[in-house]
Amino acid sequence: MLMIRLARFGAKKKPFYRVVVIEKERARNGRNLEVLGHYNPVSSPAQVELKRDRLEYWTKNGAQMSDTVKRLLATHPAVAAPPGA
Repeated sequence: MLMIRLARFGAKKKPFYRVVVIEKERARNGRNLEVLGHYNPVSSPAQVELKRDRLEYWTKNGAQMSDTVKRLLATHPAVAAPPGA
């Protein structure tokens, strides 16, 4: 089963997350199929960039979103990645 979830990057106490499509059984930072966006909770306000078209594509093809990603979409409804990202 495919999941859309967060993969943690960044230094200690300075997290930075990528929103990725990955097999559910893989490790948190394991090999992913595609990077759908970024989330930076440290900046104020928190920065969220998502590729909405790719997000829709993967959900239509059966990928499930994690609770955290659903919450991100609910709190940042009009977020989109800049063209070419």
